[in-house]
Amino acid sequence: LQDRLGLSKSTMAFDIQMGCSGYVYGLSVISNLMSSGNFRKGLLLVGDKSSLSLTKTDKSAYPIFGDAGSATLLNYNPNSNSKMDFNLQSDGAGYKSIIIEDGGARNPYSSKSEIKREVEPGVVRSKRNLVLEGIDIFNFSMREVAPNIIDLINYNHTSLDDYDFFVFHQANKLINDSIRKKLKVTPEKFPSSLRDFGNTSSASIPLTIVTELSDSLKSGKKSLLLSGFGVGLSWGTVTLNTDNLFCLPLLEI
Repeated sequence: LQDRLGLSKSTMAFDIQMGCSGYVYGLSVISNLMSSGNFRKGLLLVGDKSSLSLTKTDKSAYPIFGDAGSATLLNYNPNSNSKMDFNLQSDGAGYKSIIIEDGGARNPYSSKSEIKREVEPGVVRSKRNLVLEGIDIFNFSMREVAPNIIDLINYNHTSLDDYDFFVFHQANKLINDSIRKKLKVTPEKFPSSLRDFGNTSSASIPLTIVTELSDSLKSGKKSLLLSGFGVGLSWGTVTLNTDNLFCLPLLEI
């Protein structure tokens, strides 16, 4: 990408392997690098092509996901008194809840990886396909996300009422609505892109901002709380302020 974008060889470029929490984790990495004063501009690229790991014979996963990618340009302003605060967490004990069993170093891809087996009625998949344990993910989300958010706003001495919008990873409607009600956030502050795009993994937060909030954020200052949670298991929240945020139109291919 550095080469194809025509960027100089002085550009630092590297990958971070994340999924559902990737946008929040990515903002943490790039903002910390820039706040050191050595970088003035950063380009955060996130995205997943989940359709590559899905099969139409698995009703537990195939209907849920969409493919998306995003690009976020950040500029370092040494005179700004605005900051980002993060609360990032992980629990590797839950790694089996969202996993592709074959294709990595531990379980390399082989011809056997393509053999499909019936897990339960309507769920037929191979070890190359994504495994999504819905009940485990729901319980994890209900247990961890709200406390993570509360801990962060207690840390930076704000309240939920101080934020104009809450943009969550678009996991599914039941999970997101349940967390929203747990936090007692009004639906008007809680945009969703699920109906149009499904779960788009790491790109779901920026996709929701672009498609649901671009008009609201383009004029004036706004306070946002972003929260991503899922594969890993990993989860994280960031609070930030925008000022006349410019969003390019959505590109659909």
